[in-house]
Amino acid sequence: MKVLLITPYYPPEIGGAAHLMCELAASLRDRGHRVTVLTGYPRYNVKVAPPQYRRSFRMTETLDGIEVKRARILTLPRSSMIGRGLEHFFVGAWLTALAAVAPRADAAMVLSPPLPLPWMIAGLGRVRRVPVVVNIQDLFPREAVELGMLTNKALIAFFEAMERQVYRWAARITVHSPGNKGHVVARGGAGGRVDVVGNWIDLDRIRPGARANAFSRRYGLDDRFVVSYAGTMGWAQDMGTIVKSAALLRDRKEILFLFVGDGVEKGKAQALSLELGLANMLWLPTQPWSVYPEILAASDACLINLCPELRTPVVPSKLLSIMAAGRPVVASLPAESDARGMIADAASGITVGAGEERALAEAIGRLASDRGLGREMGRRGRAYAEANLSREFCTGQMESVLKKAIGDS
Repeated sequence: MKVLLITPYYPPEIGGAAHLMCELAASLRDRGHRVTVLTGYPRYNVKVAPPQYRRSFRMTETLDGIEVKRARILTLPRSSMIGRGLEHFFVGAWLTALAAVAPRADAAMVLSPPLPLPWMIAGLGRVRRVPVVVNIQDLFPREAVELGMLTNKALIAFFEAMERQVYRWAARITVHSPGNKGHVVARGGAGGRVDVVGNWIDLDRIRPGARANAFSRRYGLDDRFVVSYAGTMGWAQDMGTIVKSAALLRDRKEILFLFVGDGVEKGKAQALSLELGLANMLWLPTQPWSVYPEILAASDACLINLCPELRTPVVPSKLLSIMAAGRPVVASLPAESDARGMIADAASGITVGAGEERALAEAIGRLASDRGLGREMGRRGRAYAEANLSREFCTGQMESVLKKAIGDS
């Protein structure tokens, strides 16, 4: 097959979506398919762009044997909700323009959100008679509405109409959990064209490692019970609940909260920790992708958390990395999150309600007092990842979806 992968995020950017798309491209290449990636210039979690990305407005490069075509996309401040909304349309327009001049492929796969991107790409696919598979990672506009980021009724109706049109135009749709499939079908997607394909993790790259490593020695972590949060600190993540749980554990001197990453809510969470006078925290910026396995290995427990208002059945991608690293997860999640079911099936951690800082603190304290329990949860998480979340298994499912899209067209 000749496949176009269209994504706003791609290495050297750091993030779950960027590396999922990179690994999918490489896996399809290894199966003998010709893959071309259409994306933007690096901008997400990249503080200083490498020299080759500082000039021109369009370029083609080869990364790991894969042709990558890039367009420079106007970037607006991420702290502005209006700016981010406009940027979604810029991403869609620029990458659709790249797709319009790219050689015709047998099939295309496009990442969503931002929603305008699959809407434009699916429309282009109908014109060029190329089947388009939409890979949905987050449900928009539902998530934005639940977080209070999108309140204008006319805009909500506009985006919901766009969402329904994407579901009608797409040849096939992939979602990463059953709850997400239920949403798509309820909004007009045909159940027979919606495939549940879980996100995956590279089990060779992230695996159980020694607790004492270069990262832990660098930051003096070896003598502490380290509870880590590594990832985006955005509107959906409810960082305040973690900080408040740390306040409840301030007298447990052996417990250290490690925060690694950046995002629009990081400054607010740091300000709250200063207001509460907390000394049991270490804040670090986003680290190179190569360092993340060491961060997980240096942790005794790992956190995932979502805002109570977020009722989408999302499965945070960091959960997969935690399981692969063989570390127990402590999750503060709404009841609707499909991640709760995954953690329960794996018996790999403790879940509490979203926004419940006292329950979160009690769960962390329990693992700090019973290190053996955490180690056993970590072993079960790794076993679950090996059985269900391998890159080979899940990308093979993606390959099958692309073939079905071609066969249906």
